[in-house]
Amino acid sequence: MTNPAPQITSPFPAATADQWRSLVEETLKDAPFESLRKATPEGLAIEPLYEAPDNAPVLATRPYDVERPWDLRVATTHPDPAAARNQLIRDLEGGAASVLVRLDPTGQAGVAVGSPEALAKALDGVLVELAPVALDAGFLGPKAADWLSAFAKSAPNALLAFHMDPLSAFAEAGESPGPVESHLVSAATVGARLAEIYPKATLFLASGRVVHEAGGGEAGELAFAIASAIAYAKAAVVAGMSMEDAFSRIVLGLSADVDYFLTIAKLRAARLLWAQVTAACGVSVPARIEARSSARMLAAQDAWTNMLRLTSAAFGASVGGADAVVLGAFTDPLGPPTAFARRQSRNTQLVLMEEAHLGRVADPAAGAGYVETLTDEIARAAWTQVQAIEAKGGLVNALAAGLVADEVAKVVAARDPKPRIVGVTAFPPTQQAPVEVERVTPKAVDAPSPRLPGPDGHCPPLRPIRLAQAHEAAQ
Repeated sequence: MTNPAPQITSPFPAATADQWRSLVEETLKDAPFESLRKATPEGLAIEPLYEAPDNAPVLATRPYDVERPWDLRVATTHPDPAAARNQLIRDLEGGAASVLVRLDPTGQAGVAVGSPEALAKALDGVLVELAPVALDAGFLGPKAADWLSAFAKSAPNALLAFHMDPLSAFAEAGESPGPVESHLVSAATVGARLAEIYPKATLFLASGRVVHEAGGGEAGELAFAIASAIAYAKAAVVAGMSMEDAFSRIVLGLSADVDYFLTIAKLRAARLLWAQVTAACGVSVPARIEARSSARMLAAQDAWTNMLRLTSAAFGASVGGADAVVLGAFTDPLGPPTAFARRQSRNTQLVLMEEAHLGRVADPAAGAGYVETLTDEIARAAWTQVQAIEAKGGLVNALAAGLVADEVAKVVAARDPKPRIVGVTAFPPTQQAPVEVERVTPKAVDAPSPRLPGPDGHCPPLRPIRLAQAHEAAQ
């Protein structure tokens, strides 16, 4: 009689930490185990081995949707409103779910829009009851919000994300046209009025991306976003909104980087801190997160490798639980994207969503020792910075005092002066493969001034950087 077939479904015996460590030490030869320990530029420890946590927190996750697990959002910065419109319509027909329009009346960094008619031209054919429309307008945010409201024609079911965010505009520019406090009041006043017309709209984008793009760390980016949310909620309440309605109209804006573990942990930490802040304010409102791919991680040299970075960013954002994900194009460091580059970014998300099925598991990183520990460390470090910001009297005062800029400068100084960047400092190509970009000629348009009465606000600016730029210049 033969032996029965082994039960391949029987569980493997659990490996202990000592067994794992023994295997690792065999590969180290004479090097100590501690040589494997690393740290993020903010000083958060990265251990070589983690055990599953005993009591990991259960995080609130985005609502489950088998058809569309997250919002695939596409952005346009084409200076010509008609060309921008064609890009958005093509993207929506190709599988995108929502659009983001960056406005810049000069045409240098966005669509040259300075009136409701010009915005309507850029959005012609977009059905706001089906496809959410988001804005990125800097200090013109309140005026652009009214232009978008005119386009939506007061339809109560319009899915609008006004994304007013004067604090990020102030932090990046280092100055504001008139007191930045007045811009907060203006955004809150317009927001409170529009909230009554559009019950499904969000009003503010509490984004920490300006810290990330300036070279800051995960905790600093998250602290800026949470402090922004607090500032916007306070302003909205003063404008007449309830605390619950104010928080429900805020979207957290975070970056998705090439290190997907850090991205996952950062987004999970954002939900932890959001729950703590809203609970302290006596409300229960789930966090909504818009994740945009990092611009600082992209390289101009061997730009095709940016596709790998963007895929990693999209993976981290989706697994981390972002409600909406915006991917840039692999040609962004070189120039505006062609239709091919836009299709690549869009299809990257579609493959992860519909073929890799990343949205079919709620919080798939839960219970992993490394991710749970990193989530906790980022959340605690960010909370310490939030407390320091609030101790200064809020984000406006902290920016003006240089507190935020100083933290970013410390992280930039701690970064590896020669990071491993595929195609630049690691495995550089012997010959550059050609990359096509769109050729555009920006043309400025007249627009209302965003200036408000009173003295200008000032703070040390958080200028965006690209980590590969210095090394590319040396080639």
